[in-house]
Amino acid sequence: MPSDRLLLRGRILTFQSEPQSVDDTSSHVYIKDGALLVENGVILARGTYSEVVAEARDAQIVDHRPHLLTAGFIDTHIHFPQVQIIASWGAQLLDWLNTYTFPEETRFADEGHASAMACRFFDLLINHGTTTSVAYCSVHKGSANAYFEEAEQRNMRVIGGKVLMDRNAPDGLRDTPQSGYDDSKELIAKWHGKGRAHYAITPRFAITSTPEQMATAGALVTEHPDCFVQTHLSENRNEIAYTLELYPEARDYLDVYQSYGLLSDKMLLGHSIHLEPREIDALAETGARPVFCPTSNLFLGSGLFDDAGLKAKGIVNAIATDIGAGTSYSMLQTLNEGYKILQLQDQKLHPLQAFHWITRGNAVALGLEDKIGTLDPGTEADIVVLNSRATDAMALRMERATSLSEELFVLQMLGDDRTIDEVYVAGRAQKGGKALSYSMQEGARALVS
Repeated sequence: MPSDRLLLRGRILTFQSEPQSVDDTSSHVYIKDGALLVENGVILARGTYSEVVAEARDAQIVDHRPHLLTAGFIDTHIHFPQVQIIASWGAQLLDWLNTYTFPEETRFADEGHASAMACRFFDLLINHGTTTSVAYCSVHKGSANAYFEEAEQRNMRVIGGKVLMDRNAPDGLRDTPQSGYDDSKELIAKWHGKGRAHYAITPRFAITSTPEQMATAGALVTEHPDCFVQTHLSENRNEIAYTLELYPEARDYLDVYQSYGLLSDKMLLGHSIHLEPREIDALAETGARPVFCPTSNLFLGSGLFDDAGLKAKGIVNAIATDIGAGTSYSMLQTLNEGYKILQLQDQKLHPLQAFHWITRGNAVALGLEDKIGTLDPGTEADIVVLNSRATDAMALRMERATSLSEELFVLQMLGDDRTIDEVYVAGRAQKGGKALSYSMQEGARALVS
């Protein structure tokens, strides 16, 4: 019978801190012939192959050379019910919601449909190297159950929640302050802290929640301070103007959430593009996390995220796909478009910083860096195997690459699901790559030779 202990061999890259420059070698560990010893979903040891194999008794060796092993990618803002409206043509935010998003999300009242879409949703995430997602479900309690049930079957660490929305949405897509509170309480009791699941209290955004519902969201946050909170902020100029019409007493958009007690370092604020100075100061003071969604921001024509400006205030920024306004499930392609948005503002996204961002950086934004986002011993074995020569164009470019940073930049700009050779979720292979697997005895002979 095969052992449940795995020794994964390949080039190892993991981060210890955020890189400060393209030459910041102190920020990461890179091992050319490295190995990870994995058992019961946890990384037991990391080092050179010769070091780790000595303590890998009875382990099954899986040889991923010459590929690169990194921590699994983390997507901090994605809409599970929008999987079938990605690439829907021709609208900016508010029209896009009314034309595509809301009609599509009404379909998730059908629990069978929600379950079928959850299976395909997680297949897509894994195929693109994403091992943790932070998702908005629909207003229907069953959609959140479908999301968490599918993640549980795959033993994935996920965050999610049903949206709260009691106005400015069609029939069949609204709850009430009381029903949204009751459904959220039930879902928190059922899922939060169960296995690898976390719940996110999720008022969709100020436009779709009345003051009464915002108050119940605030009550949920008070009652469950260990839950995450997620919503949208300042994505679009028209959105901001409409929000201030609906909440005329608010000092600015962020103040709607702040006045109901939602802001903390557990809060994720999708987009956060058009911010006022007071809002930036409030983010810095409360520790709330803006989330950069580059492909979505470009697709909807929303604006340019000021990563450097927010970081200069000590704010921790996350990065995400924002499917379905986002145009790729790939965190690599998300980095590609993020690079271009920052270039337009004379800001740089160098490759070490980029790969830190979609692994340890997003884990830090979630406060989960002790569990995910690195390949440190004791952390969960969510691992991606990257092939930087997966396409003809990449292979041709790699003939001239002479450094790790150059290789990472090739992956950042040209990589997609074809680049993902294998994905391990809690130590179990999910994708079926072409790695060589052999026994300890064969591995010992290979080491001696």
